[in-house]
Amino acid sequence: MHPGQKLKPGARVVFEGSRTIHGEVLERHFFGRRIVRLWTAEGSPLHEAIDAIGHVPLPPYIRRHDRDADRDRYQTVFARHRGSVAAPTAGLHFTPSLLAALAAHDILIAEITLHVGYGTFQPVRVDSVEDHRIEPEHYEIDACAAEHINAALADKRRVIAVGTTTTRTLEGVASNHGGRVVAEQGSTGLFIYPGFEFRVISGLLTNFHLPQSSLLMLTCAFGGRDRVLAAYHAAIAERYRFYSYGDAMLIT
Repeated sequence: MHPGQKLKPGARVVFEGSRTIHGEVLERHFFGRRIVRLWTAEGSPLHEAIDAIGHVPLPPYIRRHDRDADRDRYQTVFARHRGSVAAPTAGLHFTPSLLAALAAHDILIAEITLHVGYGTFQPVRVDSVEDHRIEPEHYEIDACAAEHINAALADKRRVIAVGTTTTRTLEGVASNHGGRVVAEQGSTGLFIYPGFEFRVISGLLTNFHLPQSSLLMLTCAFGGRDRVLAAYHAAIAERYRFYSYGDAMLIT
């Protein structure tokens, strides 16, 4: 919440449009973070009011107001359930036709549920990387996905993660289960930075990330700092896009 310094516990906020949402700050945390209780004026479901008056967060280089069509475009083809604070952006590059083309080449798609949280946007503010902590993010892995991933590992086939959230989930689960992926629901606060030993993924599709972010550190941990930064220099020179609707790189 901004301005964070002024919104103390007990402060009330009102969001108005075709619906009205009321909020009360319950707890105050560092860097503008708050625990807030939300409710609607007429007692209708909160998610309906949010859908009615909320806005899609467009990147700054899209110089227009959001439109109804953006609500569909800001969802990946894999989206099924509510829970994320943002789209897992690497998945935005996939379309039904691309998935069909991958299947035609015998490339198996194993889907897991990811609820992207604040940790995705949380900047690294400490002097020592080891002191950084990532807010846990919820995940769900079903038996079918776990079976396919473990079979690929057993056969020494390549496992390509679509996105950093997927990477953290698979590596976090594997680290807790002897290198295997199991069917379970849970959350992970795994922080991956250079020096990390990857046990599951052997490829990564990911967007371009901002400096001083845990996402960039994860990418450097997998691809190698010098190679990744060289790719970033090339991307900047060619005016590639960053943020949610930005370009991607495939690291193998």
